[in-house]
Amino acid sequence: MVDQKKNATIYDVAEKVGVSLATVSRVVNGNNNVRASTREKVLQAIDDLGYQPNAVARGLASKKTTTIGVVMPDVTNVFYSELARGVDDVAQMYQYDALLTNTDDDQNRAVTAIKNLSTKQVDGIIYMGTKLSSQVLKAIEATNVPVVLAGSVAADEQLPSVNIDYVAAFEAVTTKLINHGHQKIALVLGSEDRAIDQSFRLVGYQQALAKAGLDYDKNLVFAKARTYATGQNQAAELVAQGVTAAVVYDDEVAVSILNYYQDHGYKVPEDLEIITSNNTNFSIVSRPELSSINQPKYDIGAVAMRLLTKLMNGEKLEESQIHLPYTLIKRGSTR
Repeated sequence: MVDQKKNATIYDVAEKVGVSLATVSRVVNGNNNVRASTREKVLQAIDDLGYQPNAVARGLASKKTTTIGVVMPDVTNVFYSELARGVDDVAQMYQYDALLTNTDDDQNRAVTAIKNLSTKQVDGIIYMGTKLSSQVLKAIEATNVPVVLAGSVAADEQLPSVNIDYVAAFEAVTTKLINHGHQKIALVLGSEDRAIDQSFRLVGYQQALAKAGLDYDKNLVFAKARTYATGQNQAAELVAQGVTAAVVYDDEVAVSILNYYQDHGYKVPEDLEIITSNNTNFSIVSRPELSSINQPKYDIGAVAMRLLTKLMNGEKLEESQIHLPYTLIKRGSTR
């Protein structure tokens, strides 16, 4: 006798109704080529027995598993977790389950994650993370499923992506600091070889300097801080360079720099003005609170997932590079 709410199989459903396995499979996969009365009996048996169709098994018939993969560089980073909330909410709306993978911002692990998701026959992938190495791009190209970038962008902009206009945003905040009279403005990035840093954030910073008639000084661009601890080391270099303002790519790093300055007798914003770029909770728990670019993180994830659903359904995208609006929030770290 079948344990009705635990181990029911497709065979048990077929036996209970007195139909073939193919008939049960057609009902499960939404095939209309089943008599209405038979469909009702099959659905009732599924409910009575507690049968839960396996998504991958359904995919063998429908060529869809109704699962998507989400590749995240750091699940503890509140910026990416907010993106993931938007992705998951829209995925649920369209009846997709999300398989989450964490790469610890390691490109080798990202390649492995993409390959593993492909073997699990996901219908599409949302890729988060600011670095897209050639190995990652090759892995994405080899997946044969749609991939959408969320909160990131490839240098050649060939992959569909949802983000803000990073060039415009970083130009705007740099210009704001220039208008406050600063000439030695630091740009703190996460890496020297990430497209989002070199092709977008840095470009915006350089454009602001050029429009103000200020020379670009590569010694004022810092790209070694990825954590609170490394932010402390980076802050010491800012002090050594005599900077009076800083645009920082990450809130945790910005808080680290803020604390270093105050711990060493400097005042913020009197001695250093800081603007960060993610507007996570880090920006409001610091003292003073951090002025920030406000990215619509949840919406970025949600729109990226909506793009992915269109691609998975074979629809043509009217626009593949989507920039959502950003705002600048003034708080106590700027005058």
